[in-house]
Amino acid sequence: MNVFDRLASIGVIPVVAIDTADKALDLADALAEGGLPVAEITYRTQAAQEAIAQIASKRADFLVGAGTVISEEQVQSAAKAGAEFALAPGTDATLIEAAKRANLPYAPGVATPSDLQIALRHGCRFLKFFPSEQLGGPAMLKSISAPFAHLDVGFNPTGGVNPDNMAQWLSMPNVRGIGGTWIATRQDIAEGNWARITQNARDAVACLRALREEKNV
Repeated sequence: MNVFDRLASIGVIPVVAIDTADKALDLADALAEGGLPVAEITYRTQAAQEAIAQIASKRADFLVGAGTVISEEQVQSAAKAGAEFALAPGTDATLIEAAKRANLPYAPGVATPSDLQIALRHGCRFLKFFPSEQLGGPAMLKSISAPFAHLDVGFNPTGGVNPDNMAQWLSMPNVRGIGGTWIATRQDIAEGNWARITQNARDAVACLRALREEKNV
């Protein structure tokens, strides 16, 4: 199972901005306790590389990746830190190729059919749809992805996804998983609200499980 298949099996990816790396292990433990042993640590803070490195080296069963990877330097930083995957808000052919050289599984962000064509041309089949709600929600993703349906492209909607709409996203056949910031907010991490983060993860897992059981009926 490759890393994107693993992400799809988990189904919900907490998108995290962490300000101090000394919170990283507590964060990983809180998420794992709630049933989500995964996090996308975004390069929106200076602590991202060290936070990824802490989790990668000390929590072997936790799937840690990098988010908001928008430069070749960040590709190299994420790979060095031990990130198992990386995502970006947009599509940049240079970064896709840099990630290949670094052996870092990379999911570019797409918002248009043109973005999709560029990403597909460079071999990407797991794509971040961002910012998903602001672009028009599930209806927009259905429209822009329709011409590419025969290519088995998977999407990870992020941006405006929340407990109220996650079921709508996850019910789409080409959505492999969702990214959400509500599960572990920057404030909750900073304040050490680990019980709240664990409960948010549990609630997300319960919603996902109910949807999957319904599909199998």
